[in-house]
Amino acid sequence: MKQLTIISGKGGTGKTTITASFAILADNPVIADADVDAPDLHLILAPKPFETIPYVGMKVAVKDHTLCKLCAECRKYCRFDAIDEELNIIEDLCEGCGVCAHVCPNDAISLKPTPAGYAYMSETRAGPMSHAVLKPGASTSGKLVTLVRENARKLARRYNRGLIIIDGPPGIGCPVIAAIVGVDLVLIVTEPSVTAIHDMERILEVVTHFRIPVLVCINKYDLNPSMTHKIEHYCKARNVKVAGKLPFDKTATRAMVAGKSVVEFNDSLLAQQLRILWKHIDMGLKNGYDDLL
Repeated sequence: MKQLTIISGKGGTGKTTITASFAILADNPVIADADVDAPDLHLILAPKPFETIPYVGMKVAVKDHTLCKLCAECRKYCRFDAIDEELNIIEDLCEGCGVCAHVCPNDAISLKPTPAGYAYMSETRAGPMSHAVLKPGASTSGKLVTLVRENARKLARRYNRGLIIIDGPPGIGCPVIAAIVGVDLVLIVTEPSVTAIHDMERILEVVTHFRIPVLVCINKYDLNPSMTHKIEHYCKARNVKVAGKLPFDKTATRAMVAGKSVVEFNDSLLAQQLRILWKHIDMGLKNGYDDLL
């Protein structure tokens, strides 16, 4: 079973647009949307859930008011201002550290798991899909990404699929690490802007730290040729191959509005370049990119 994760150092570089086209072009894949904080792959692939799994995040403090003697020890030691003057616990501020339960002399406070979102296994026109939604403001998104990937592997085994395509979250934090660890290949999508280049450099450091084969795709490369040249020079100096350069094309937006991937929408230059890029990625997954480590 091969796994490909598409990531970017920042949001808005086009990784979901690319992922959706790859999902259509690939031969019987399983698709996973690992951006659980702000998922949007469903806008293109329109998944129909057949299994919903409640997700429990971190524990939060819960008080039994019948046992509370109003000593206020809990409020005294709470460092997150999660206990108000009436000694009620403010769930949205609680970090689940447990100090209030530890100092309470009457065992009036305990830690209990709280619902933090849902994971789904769905069917799409491109194949089975694993995805999830995290409750706004909830933490442990990395843990939920891990669940999304576990469900994707279950789907791959259930339907005898040999490839999992993962739409990763932006940034360099825990959710990104959870989305890339153990995969066979990472594709970093960047664009020719100062911030995108800086964020690409950071995420590239994360990927190389885990010794995962990596390729780079420059989206909207023709908007700033000098910046594109900088990216190519940077990648060449670090022995990282630029797998493709995609032109700026309003087709991407029109296709998304229509609920389609670019390669389904029309045969534009962008669609043609996406097909060429996928062919290159597919060959790499089959033949290996160990020499790029």
